Amino acid sequence: MSQVIQVGRRKQAVARVFVNESGAGKIQINQRELTTYFPQELLQMKVMEPFRVLDINASQFDITVNVDGGGINGQAEAIRLGISRALMIFTPDFRPPLKKAGLVTRDSRRVERKKPGKRKARKSTQFSKR
Repeated sequence: MSQVIQVGRRKQAVARVFVNESGAGKIQINQRELTTYFPQELLQMKVMEPFRVLDINASQFDITVNVDGGGINGQAEAIRLGISRALMIFTPDFRPPLKKAGLVTRDSRRVERKKPGKRKARKSTQFSKR
């Protein structure tokens, strides 16, 4: 099993993650390097979090990602979920530490829709008694 394909989702973002077991540690997101696609260090840390939790070197794997939809934070978290799922397929022993860190569960929270007569989903206009 040299390549694993997994999907990660968060809000509106969908990430298809291709992980090659024998690689040079190259991470490409939409044909761009990780540092150019996510210039903020916090988002880079979110993507690399499964490797940090497992205490393994990311240079053992080549990761190619096609991500679409959502914002940059949702995309980073979708990629993180896809990488976590792929690593669990390579080695089932990785599941307990990833689950303890909360990287296995899909975050299903979405933006609540706007209701008629309201300014936002729940925000109302200011109430005036007189």
